[in-house]
Amino acid sequence: MLRLIKVKNYAVIDEVEVNLQSGLSVMTGETGAGKSILVDALGLALGNRADASTVRPGAERAEISVIFEFSIDHPAMLWLIDHGLDNDETCLLRRVIYSEGRSRAFINNTPATRQDLRTLGTLLVNIHGQTAHQALLQGTAQKEILDDHGNTNLLAKEVAKNFSSWQSLNAELNVENKNKGDRQLKLELLNFQIEELETLSLKEGEVESLETERNRLAHVDRLSNSLNKILEDIYERDEASAHQLISAAHRSLDSLSELDFSLSEPLEQLNQIEIQIRDTAIELLRYRDDLEPDPHRLEWIETRLSKARELATRNKIESKNLFNLLDHLKNKIEKLKNASDSLQTLSKSVEQAKDLYIQTATQLTKIRTDNASSLSKAVTSQIVELGLPHGRFRAVVKEKTIEQADATGLDSVEFQVVLNPGQNFGPLSKVASGGELSRISLALEVVSAGTLGVSTLVFDEVDAGIGGGVAEIVGRRLSDIANKRQVLCVTHLPQVASQGLNHFYIHKLTDGKTTRTNVRILESKERVDELSRMLGGVEITDTTRAHAEEMIQRGSH
Repeated sequence: MLRLIKVKNYAVIDEVEVNLQSGLSVMTGETGAGKSILVDALGLALGNRADASTVRPGAERAEISVIFEFSIDHPAMLWLIDHGLDNDETCLLRRVIYSEGRSRAFINNTPATRQDLRTLGTLLVNIHGQTAHQALLQGTAQKEILDDHGNTNLLAKEVAKNFSSWQSLNAELNVENKNKGDRQLKLELLNFQIEELETLSLKEGEVESLETERNRLAHVDRLSNSLNKILEDIYERDEASAHQLISAAHRSLDSLSELDFSLSEPLEQLNQIEIQIRDTAIELLRYRDDLEPDPHRLEWIETRLSKARELATRNKIESKNLFNLLDHLKNKIEKLKNASDSLQTLSKSVEQAKDLYIQTATQLTKIRTDNASSLSKAVTSQIVELGLPHGRFRAVVKEKTIEQADATGLDSVEFQVVLNPGQNFGPLSKVASGGELSRISLALEVVSAGTLGVSTLVFDEVDAGIGGGVAEIVGRRLSDIANKRQVLCVTHLPQVASQGLNHFYIHKLTDGKTTRTNVRILESKERVDELSRMLGGVEITDTTRAHAEEMIQRGSH
């Protein structure tokens, strides 16, 4: 229940504090006094969009605070607990709007987003504004009213979620199907590359080995001539070869070492050098003797290396790494094949999501159809009492094809009415006049208000265009609702105002320079005066006052 509305520096309000009780509270006042400003301020505290122009001239900021009280099991309390914002069984919502344009929001003095306020606000208050009957002409609004009436909002949200999931998966499937052709081309290319590599059948280190052999075969003459000269210098020359000179030195030092033992180490070193020269010469002799031209072998090597270079260039790697490429390409093929398998899995997921959507949407359509009947009866009863004695109302649920599916389900909802004898049912948007539409809108709001889960309902001059006995019926209906829920009603009708348990008077005060709006609760005598003013007439007579007293007395029963 809404306990307090406190407004500071908002529009023509400098500072107002309104304490509220349960039951029906009415707000009245002269035209232009700002009766709807409090409702607008409440809307800001509940997350409506802020406008810097609403900050009172000369003030740096406007501030709106509202306090709610509710039980521990109230949906709003569960939301607060879930978000770590609970504070016993009360909730303080605060909105600050700065003159430069920015605004801030708080829940129980903790900074929050405007969306947080809006989400929490939908669990606390439902505001029926002056323009509600205009939204009533929209199919989407009609479907929402039917869902509110039948308490199918959760199922409707599930249908919307299932539709979103289906569409998301279907979009993903469409993308994958477009990529399917590209995958096939990639598979063909990879298979061709693998076939080339398998035909070439390179082994690890083979490229380096072939390059070495290619260089040897391509330079046989040069290698042979150079090796002959080297061998002659170190071993084969009859006189003064390296081996001969070292051998002679070795013999001389051997005889000297007998004289001086310390020469034994250099002697051993010369011995090793002599052995190394001989071993090197033998190795070079073997290499030279094996050297012989082989044009056919050279051609085969050149062809194989050329193919390796071609494959390496195409795959942007070095030839020596080609032996690793085969496994890499096979892994790519495996991934593409897995993608193909994933496509089949995705197709199944799309069908499953579609089936789930159809299942829940069909269930929702059936429930909506059942609820449409009860809504039609309830609204028809209301509009008859609201001064349309020949009026009949019906909510028509029409099934849609799967091609017409959307997030709201597999049906459309249309409100139709008959307002005069001999007429056929027609769409609400085409049949009802402005005054009739206002009454039908109010009837729907009265009917739907009884089924809403929120504990506070606000009606902002939804009774415009209604008067006389019908107005008294409107007041009674609002009073009936207030037996179960807190109701705030901004009204210009004395027949409605007389039904209130609490009566707030909204009026302007001015000192000739500035104007401000004030709100005060009326005592019994003041209430009679206000109802007398609302009943009309330049001069309030005893008869008018007696009428006002009678209305208040009748409204209290």
